[in-house]
Amino acid sequence: MESDSFPSLYEIATRDWLGGLARTLGRPATFDDVPDQALDQIAGLGFDWVWLLGVWQTGAVGREVSRSHPEWSRWYRDHLPDFTDQDVCGSPYAIQGYSVHRDFGGDDALARLRARFRARGVRLMLDFVPNHTARDHPWVERHPEYYIAGTEMDLGREPGNYARAETAEGPQVLAFGRDPYFPGWPDTFQLNYRHPSLCAAMRDVLVKVAAQCDGLRCDMAMLVLPDIFARTWKEASLPSDGSLPDDSPFWPDAIARVRAQTPDFLFLAEAYWDLEWTLQHQGFDVTYDKRLYDRLHAHDATAVRDHLRADVDFQRRCARFLENHDEPRAAFAFVPWEVHRAAATITFLVPGLRLFHQGQLEGAAIRPSVHLARRAIEPVNPPLAEFYARLLAILKRPELRRGRWTLRECRRAWNENTTSEQFLTFMWEGPAGETLLVAVNYAPDQGQCYVVLPPDTFAGKTWNFRDLTGPFAYQRSSDDLIPHGLYLDLPPWGTHVFEVSQASPGT
Repeated sequence: MESDSFPSLYEIATRDWLGGLARTLGRPATFDDVPDQALDQIAGLGFDWVWLLGVWQTGAVGREVSRSHPEWSRWYRDHLPDFTDQDVCGSPYAIQGYSVHRDFGGDDALARLRARFRARGVRLMLDFVPNHTARDHPWVERHPEYYIAGTEMDLGREPGNYARAETAEGPQVLAFGRDPYFPGWPDTFQLNYRHPSLCAAMRDVLVKVAAQCDGLRCDMAMLVLPDIFARTWKEASLPSDGSLPDDSPFWPDAIARVRAQTPDFLFLAEAYWDLEWTLQHQGFDVTYDKRLYDRLHAHDATAVRDHLRADVDFQRRCARFLENHDEPRAAFAFVPWEVHRAAATITFLVPGLRLFHQGQLEGAAIRPSVHLARRAIEPVNPPLAEFYARLLAILKRPELRRGRWTLRECRRAWNENTTSEQFLTFMWEGPAGETLLVAVNYAPDQGQCYVVLPPDTFAGKTWNFRDLTGPFAYQRSSDDLIPHGLYLDLPPWGTHVFEVSQASPGT
């Protein structure tokens, strides 16, 4: 990612997107049926990237597991009132092969859609799932040595983590893909990253996939780090065919091979467990920032402020989000809507890649399932829709695209008043002197503070502060701003996004 750029990314569930279009057309829809108007709308909102979730070929086994899994089935019926079995498409993360799904028009149709996005200045991101494949992936039959093998004893002891598979070498027990803290994903089999031939094969797959897009979101990227992988699978990860185990890291060489062909290719890692910095050093441009999300969700202003004290170079390589397909809808998790507004103002107006989820801009509250071909139809939430329209307009400003960001400190409004500690304030300075000051009272109580402003910027002038998200406008002299700061009095969860400009003489 460019060091002076903070792009916006829009996540779209491909199956749901094309399914909605098919219902309008009265027939199946492919990428070639996406109207120019839909692409114009995405570009017009200011998105630099579109992430099409789930374009790859999936198979019958994954779909059947998704349909028959009792816990998932209960979830479908709870969240999609008119659910039928026909809605189950299977998880897009149980990938049978890295070719574009035949239902969507195949590789050529995606290439044409990518070119249409490119013509509008929008780049295309797709998924790469390193940890596992679908249970009906061709490698299961042809290369069972690529997978973590189990025993009949494993299957009997942990039927939720193993299954039998038919291979060219006869029936075998293979492990489901998983992370170490949860049961296995029963629609997948676990790849063995200590097997040298598997690592080489996956590097080849990554290079092939990268040729079809401009960036990749790498699912659960930390699971294939050598220490994480060895700790998760222990002796089970010793290659079953007698090959010497390969404990070299997968990502540095794999990413370097892609970069040799496409230097500006963008790698986004889904990352947890404080491994963001590790993955950035292994070649990822951007990593998920789940810590910021968790601290905002906990309504902990102090923890959020401490989080934002991290080095700006690290922060600009963080993907900031308030929801995605793995998290509850923000309109459900951050309530009332004023909390949502406050959390979103912080999330999307700090440095980093800004990730928005399909339905978020309209205030959707029901989390969609990746196992289903459609999501619940919900009415637009007017306050949230209006807020996001304003926010996206603000994100087009040059100081938020290429500017310099600083976290500002707040002083107590008076000695006994500790509410200054619940404020989060920061400033953007653009390449041509544009200035934006953001302030959020991230607490359920009224609060007051003085925002400390940089003397070199504000000395010797009178300044206008115009709120881009509300009706507020103030004029303040540097004689007051420099010694004291900018006084703010905000209601619970109140926000200001001030456009700061020098006042004309005599005003």
